[in-house]
Amino acid sequence: MVSWFDPFMLVKMALRAAFSELIGRQADRRLLDALEAPMTEPSDFSVDANGGLREEVWFDYVADLGDGWNSTYSVALAVSRKTLTLRDAAGLEYETRGGEILVFGGDAVYPVASVNGYEERTLRPYAAALRGQRPPPHLFAIPGNHDWYDGLTSFVRLFCQGRHPAGLPTRQRRSYFAVKLPHGWWLLGTDMQLESDIDAPQVRYFQAIAAQMRQEDRIILCHAEPAWLWPQVRPPGDRTDLENNVEFLQSRVLGKKVSVFLAGDLHHYRRHENHEGRQKIIAGGGGAFLHPTHIPRKEFQLADGFTLRACFPSIAASRRICWRNFGFLWKNPRFGVFTGILYVLLVWPLMADAGVGSVSSETSSPLRGTALLDPVFLLVTAVLMLGLIGFADRRFGRLRGLAGLLHGLMHLTAALLIARGTTLLAGSVLGLPFPSPQRDLLCVALIFLGGFFMGPTIMGLYLLVSLNAFGAHPNEAFSSLAIPDWKNFLRIHIDRDGRLWIFPVGIRRVTRAWKPASSVDDPEWVADPRDRRATPPALIEPPIVIERSAAPPRDAGRARVSK
Repeated sequence: MVSWFDPFMLVKMALRAAFSELIGRQADRRLLDALEAPMTEPSDFSVDANGGLREEVWFDYVADLGDGWNSTYSVALAVSRKTLTLRDAAGLEYETRGGEILVFGGDAVYPVASVNGYEERTLRPYAAALRGQRPPPHLFAIPGNHDWYDGLTSFVRLFCQGRHPAGLPTRQRRSYFAVKLPHGWWLLGTDMQLESDIDAPQVRYFQAIAAQMRQEDRIILCHAEPAWLWPQVRPPGDRTDLENNVEFLQSRVLGKKVSVFLAGDLHHYRRHENHEGRQKIIAGGGGAFLHPTHIPRKEFQLADGFTLRACFPSIAASRRICWRNFGFLWKNPRFGVFTGILYVLLVWPLMADAGVGSVSSETSSPLRGTALLDPVFLLVTAVLMLGLIGFADRRFGRLRGLAGLLHGLMHLTAALLIARGTTLLAGSVLGLPFPSPQRDLLCVALIFLGGFFMGPTIMGLYLLVSLNAFGAHPNEAFSSLAIPDWKNFLRIHIDRDGRLWIFPVGIRRVTRAWKPASSVDDPEWVADPRDRRATPPALIEPPIVIERSAAPPRDAGRARVSK
């Protein structure tokens, strides 16, 4: 899994993201692709190879993948099977088939897009999982923000130029697509870029697609991000354009034909439903680290009448998982190196004047006297405080400045106490003279070790309290844990009667031990039976069934939310 609190990786990613956003504003790659690939017809899966009408079709939706091997490969292995028997909580079993279509629903690689990144983190797991299995499905993909961090160059090269990444045939020529399905169903995927913006050629493309639809046709609409949840989970005033663009597409272009909205970006499963049976489903569990489900704290009823029906993991489990931040250092040792160096820089100007016994009592401790007025100490302290106030989540609202200040004071207090203890040990206990190289080396080493352990511990405590008490820092509090478990994807079936079946597939604990397969007819790697804690794919909730007439699904009105 990506170590999101690795300072070096964060700096590299921030620079790439800033560069991509600047380039995206000045030279939108989608406009160039529209010129190179003029208006294209939808990919038609409503007919078979002989031109006859298809009676049914299966396809899979996987979003937010390409992070850790164990998580990505566990999902790929489930997707690749010819058949997959799924059991729900009541013990009912459903026989499902591997899809003819595979949809990557955004953020197909982490932390930033590159050809090598896609190959190593995404395509290799899928190529290994599909070996010796069913015929490879046709791949369609939409980009998320991480796919855009190289200006969409790698995404277009792999998925929009007729290549066969991981042996998967591709048909789309732009970063958005339309697929015609049996019985009047359509599958559409959009590209909202980094600015949550829909470009004019894309609007014209979907207008042309909509003109081919009949009045009774229905749409499954894929976005990389869940616009319907942004007002609740995003900080105030953050990225409202996405919701406006989705509403524009739905009301002005697609004409209220959308029965199912699909999105990723949030790395969990969450389903909302309205009284008409329309579905809004987040299924971002393709391989990336887990996101919490216990925020927002008051979002069971969305503003547009959609009610929360299910989530995975449960709200209670999500809250418990957050307590793992007490072990922040275990998951983020490089962050400990950073805080160790920071603590040394913070208190060393004081230590230089903090002799023990050989100097006056005023300067014998870095915790008192004129030492605290050292200009270098004050400068580093100011940078620390301002940095942590800026880091504080806008979800704190008016308490943001206070939250950042308290966080900074915790680090400052810890650093000063470590410095005080180091001074006493060096002078009073060990009797090392001041100044001396031995004393300096010992003090630097002990302060670094203190910062290595205390800095991450304080950060973990801050993230735990922020999320569980205030609903702030949901991304940071769970990215720090790099949890590969609680994965999910959607298996979707249009049956012979035109009904749409959505099977939400969850993997509670992914496999962590693998062994080479004994046959070339098997996937390249199979689960090692010694990993007895791994769990098989299972239904998160009973399948959602939408009638061709868009009537409410069979399980409408029954909430399955564990609190």
